[in-house]
Amino acid sequence: SRVLVIGMGGLGSPVAMYLTVAGVGHLVISDYDRVESSNLQRQIAHGHADIGELKAASASRTLTQLNPAVRVDALDYEVEGQELIEQAERADVIVDCTDNFPSRFEINRVSLQTKTPLVSGAAIRWEGQVATFVPSDPTSPCYQCLYPDTGIEAATCAMEGVIAPIVGVIGTTQALETLNVLLETGQGLCGKLLVFDGIAMEWQNITLPRNVNCAACGHRTDSN
Repeated sequence: SRVLVIGMGGLGSPVAMYLTVAGVGHLVISDYDRVESSNLQRQIAHGHADIGELKAASASRTLTQLNPAVRVDALDYEVEGQELIEQAERADVIVDCTDNFPSRFEINRVSLQTKTPLVSGAAIRWEGQVATFVPSDPTSPCYQCLYPDTGIEAATCAMEGVIAPIVGVIGTTQALETLNVLLETGQGLCGKLLVFDGIAMEWQNITLPRNVNCAACGHRTDSN
């Protein structure tokens, strides 16, 4: 199996690490940022010796140490446009571990265009959420069914902060859900939004219907 993981920060670190030790054959990881000291409290694929290094390279080294049998392709630049489409077409699953809406909307658009399943995660402060979108399923919503593109920039964990274990909880859940999709269990989070409250220590599983008026996927029909 081939998985495209976009973002090697707080979410992408546990996602990639657990997929690696689970034996996913081929990981493509993408991140163009460099490791900073402020990242280390939550981005566990990187250590103090990696400060200043590109996250893609640092994470690739960590993953190879965990399981040298897994092929890791590290993309240390912003993957966008036609290259993002081509990477998505070659992937069995896309895992979105970014922390801003413009990136999430673009990844969602490419997921729809290529019909590649998308496992999306987000975490901020004491809360996190995971959802899966399967474009080949005509009943599946897409990311913009959940968050319409209003043009308003939302807070990120870099701006608002996040409790370190929250990204671990959400990232490992994304990894587990990715295996669900790869193994075609028929279960999982398609059509659902799984929300975690770290203060109350409670999970909520919310039904997420497709929005037929969605700007991104509303035109889709059963024949698509």
